Amino acid sequence: MERIINIHVEKLPEGFYLATSEQVQGLVAQGRTISEVMEIARDVARRLLEAQQERKQNASEAELADSFDLPLVVGY
Repeated sequence: MERIINIHVEKLPEGFYLATSEQVQGLVAQGRTISEVMEIARDVARRLLEAQQERKQNASEAELADSFDLPLVVGY
């Protein structure tokens, strides 16, 4: 599966580049060049998105269980 993600890149005072994304929570990458930081960001994004997908699948499996507990709020 492919997905387009907007990446924000800024040059740090130390000369490195920092990449972050508002679309992928936790995505932070640092590199010596723009090319390097984008390559690292791609790898980090892929891993984060895979982990998110796994969590969604595990949540779906829990919902399909034969029996489970759920909270119920009752107003009176």
